[in-house]
Amino acid sequence: MEQIDDSALREVLLERIRTRGKITFADFMAACLYEPGLGYYTSAGRKVGAEGDFYTSSNVHRVFGRLIGRELRRMWENLGSPARFEAVEVGAGNGRLARDILDAAADLGSSFYAALTYRLVEAEPSLEPAQREMLGEHAPKAVWSSSDQFSRAEFSVTGCILSNELIDSFPVHLVEMTRDGLREIYVSAVNGDFMEISDTPSDPRLEQYLKSEGVVLHEGQRAEVNLAAAGWLAAAAKVLERGFILTIDYGFVADELYAQSRRNGTLLCYYRHTIEENPYIRLGRQDMTSHVDFTGLSLTGEKLGLQTVWFGEQYRFLMGTGMMEEIMALEEAAGSEEEKIKNRLSLKKLILPDGGMGDTFKVLVQSKGVDEPSLLCMRDWGKNF
Repeated sequence: MEQIDDSALREVLLERIRTRGKITFADFMAACLYEPGLGYYTSAGRKVGAEGDFYTSSNVHRVFGRLIGRELRRMWENLGSPARFEAVEVGAGNGRLARDILDAAADLGSSFYAALTYRLVEAEPSLEPAQREMLGEHAPKAVWSSSDQFSRAEFSVTGCILSNELIDSFPVHLVEMTRDGLREIYVSAVNGDFMEISDTPSDPRLEQYLKSEGVVLHEGQRAEVNLAAAGWLAAAAKVLERGFILTIDYGFVADELYAQSRRNGTLLCYYRHTIEENPYIRLGRQDMTSHVDFTGLSLTGEKLGLQTVWFGEQYRFLMGTGMMEEIMALEEAAGSEEEKIKNRLSLKKLILPDGGMGDTFKVLVQSKGVDEPSLLCMRDWGKNF
């Protein structure tokens, strides 16, 4: 195994455990991902793409962003085509998705593009220069906010709050069902090595969360509970004055996510496009994720006054928002047969079902203050409203 110098973050965590005693896995994961200057998402280095650790849909082909741009225009129309429409991307990364969406907006009509402001929200402030460069001529349409400003609702939005592969990276609590009931997994250390300890849950919401969704874990079964997702959605609902929340991520509804066959949960790490099951190595140098509970997001949204407008697989969303039209336009514009084949292979990744991006990724659309939404993703393929 490749040796990675993770000694700085390792010592921070070991000292934390020496001082406080055992910590929840959620606290351990939060440090690995977000510890200032040392965490995976708060330190320098390329995370996404061929030179990074994983791909996102926006890296596969620009059509992904163009189709989201189509849906954003439809949302703008649903709101009565206001003079100001704001798209807020939380977890904007290098800005590539923002650029593709703004490219589409510019092509889709001057009125929509004129109304659009694009806000990029990111935990790592050092990314702003790269985002500005990525946006190019669209940079004057953009504004920047920190994750703290978003969580404190320091601005309000009429438009759409969107995220692509954000919630899967939130720190999760690990729980396990035993013959004595639900237990939580904590992280401790012995002689400088991390070890897991099973103990009484740190928060009564963990058991309440599972009960609220009718989840029954079997003895020996582990699972993740993402309490942070509910907190994030509450912040989004507070920021959103009127409009939509668009969530794209890999995950399941509760019945699938917590099925007995998924005995060890879904927690995984990614390093240079390989999957790693051990979260206690390469601290701050490998991504750490778990699948999203879309039932939880929908139920939480309802409590917050959000309406579930649409939920389904990514391929259904992309087909509904105009994938076939985009494919035909690419075919017509391609300068060679080689370019056509390259486009087809890339687009196939976005919509391929049976374990591919097409059905592993899901899309949830929620609304606030919108009467009878009529979105592109809701239509029958090949038909117009």
